Amino acid sequence: MSKLDVVLVPVRSDNYVYLLHDADSGATAVVDPGEAAPVIAELEARGWKPSHVINTHHHGDHTEGNAAVRAKYGCKLVGPKSETARIPDMDITLAEGDSFEFAGHKAEILETPGHTLGHIAFFFPDSDILLSGDTLFVLGCGRVFEGTMEQMWNSLKKLRALPPSTKIYCGHEYTQSNARFALSVDGDNVKLQAQASEIDRLRADGRPTVPSTLGEELETNPFLRADSPDLAAAIGMDGADPVAVFAEVRKRKDNF
Repeated sequence: MSKLDVVLVPVRSDNYVYLLHDADSGATAVVDPGEAAPVIAELEARGWKPSHVINTHHHGDHTEGNAAVRAKYGCKLVGPKSETARIPDMDITLAEGDSFEFAGHKAEILETPGHTLGHIAFFFPDSDILLSGDTLFVLGCGRVFEGTMEQMWNSLKKLRALPPSTKIYCGHEYTQSNARFALSVDGDNVKLQAQASEIDRLRADGRPTVPSTLGEELETNPFLRADSPDLAAAIGMDGADPVAVFAEVRKRKDNF
């Protein structure tokens, strides 16, 4: 079986919608359609008919295209069981430990509360794909809107335990600003310095910075390194509890 292909569809000012496509069967799924028209245009241009719409969480910039895409193609809607009241008309609801099969590819479902209480992520181990929504970004993480800092840190620890080869497909093109912030708290990180330069080059060419790999993120993303003594020392919190370090880094990013 071949690996899933992923097509990025930019929508709104900085969102990404993803088209998952299985070349063997022709099956397609749409991930987090915050806007319908660009997604439908891409599907029509490729001659693809989606069977599923997948949501990671309820925010409108990830769900507002659900109805129009489903109306055109008759696809099933898949999303987090704990957000049933906030995502209308889901056909398949998923929670921690469930699996979701798409075109013979099984996704493991990981509950990742913090950004929203019901946020889930989809990990396709046979294709090294993580659909992280707004929990984990390239060089960043989502704002903690509904959960606690401890919940978000635990969610990130869950994601960082995946294989280093995992490709991170996140909800937004925030990477350039994330890199600037990461350098402000971890400026001596040589790998981060090199990654920031590459990110600037990609964006200058109008190219996406997504995906990165988890292996890269483990070395450069400060939000995955809250239990690193080096990072704690860099922000003047030697010996502090990782949750406190994470909370301080997140607070600084909120005000950056």
